[in-house]
Amino acid sequence: MFVDIAKINVRAGNGGNGSVAFRREKYVPMGGPAGGDGGDGGSVILVADEGLRTLMDFRYKRHYQAENGEDGRGKKQYGSDGKSLVLRVPVGTLVKDEETGIVLADLKTNRQECVVARGGHGGKGNAKFANSVRRTPRFAETGTKGEVREVVLELKLLADVGLIGFPNVGKSTILASITSAKPKIANYHFTTLKPNLGVVSIGEGHSYVMADIPGLIEGASEGAGLGHEFLRHVERTRLLLHVIDASGQEDRNPVDDFYKINEELKQYSELLSEKEQIIVLNKLDLPQAQENLEKIKKEFSKDYEIIEVSAATGAGLDALKKRAYERLLQIEEEIDFVDEEEVESFYDRKERDTIVITKENDYYLAEGEFLERLVNSTNFEDFESFSNFQKVLIDKGVIERLREIGAKEGDLISVCGVEFDFVD
Repeated sequence: MFVDIAKINVRAGNGGNGSVAFRREKYVPMGGPAGGDGGDGGSVILVADEGLRTLMDFRYKRHYQAENGEDGRGKKQYGSDGKSLVLRVPVGTLVKDEETGIVLADLKTNRQECVVARGGHGGKGNAKFANSVRRTPRFAETGTKGEVREVVLELKLLADVGLIGFPNVGKSTILASITSAKPKIANYHFTTLKPNLGVVSIGEGHSYVMADIPGLIEGASEGAGLGHEFLRHVERTRLLLHVIDASGQEDRNPVDDFYKINEELKQYSELLSEKEQIIVLNKLDLPQAQENLEKIKKEFSKDYEIIEVSAATGAGLDALKKRAYERLLQIEEEIDFVDEEEVESFYDRKERDTIVITKENDYYLAEGEFLERLVNSTNFEDFESFSNFQKVLIDKGVIERLREIGAKEGDLISVCGVEFDFVD
């Protein structure tokens, strides 16, 4: 089975917590703090593998999690980092953030990597909080949480030339005739239920990849037939060979068919409609084709190059594959799906510490992931730990923002569920 799209949930490992510990050794009566830092959580990494052809593995398993970092220990021992989780995907896979639709990576080359969920950082042990004033800190820092993300994997075939056209116009026969591909061929619609790739050899050291893109019918851009399944594969191709059944079998109009397919390309993506096309008039061995030939040429010859072939007899196929190669040499590489600035902005937004401060009647709330970590790291029974908590609130501007929205002496403040009276 060919599976070319999958949605998975990836969860990076959390950072380990810092340790609260003190040296209590013989002959070291005042050993001081000795809590080690927590280890970093493992990340989730996607790696392109040219040995894979589908996303089948992700159809049956959708949740993936990397290891958490270990907690720190006494004697300033650091926790071990969590092991990253490496997932292999086919070359040609686009990686999208499901929530925003942003393309995070385009894995076009073998062994290319993309970190889709980064592990959390390990928390500092209490040894890191000691200074000349605070000699025996009884608090440590908790590790940060690993990123959690819904990721859409979308496989777009890496082909230079795409064969497009209505079902049963001879695309598979052309592919089989000029490459070593062995697609299923029969005289009924949707014989081809998956894209087929073949290598066209022009001579020693000169070749290109051709793909038979099935499933295009009127309404394909809206999901009719197999349209959405395979339109995405056209996006990578640099040149389209638009195959038309010149014989007009099944009472079809070859001219109308051409315009209908191009309308579907345009509806799916403006970029597709702008790709260069060569019209391939097939089935010229049939008597009906000669009757339509002049009408088709009159309609398209001014705007498109037309090549006449018969896939059944092999006539014109050598000229077709050589002409396609000549045009490829003049066309720039495929479009880049990744907007680097957009990706950088996406990760920056994820990294920012969001602190939300609101007022409900006479009750003030301060929430956010950073504050949650601060609360979890604070020993409210210890004076030095609580003092550090207050200092961080001041440094992060929380106290000032509370004042700005009206907090005054004695008002009730809640920081991630911990309540205390506001003292200005």
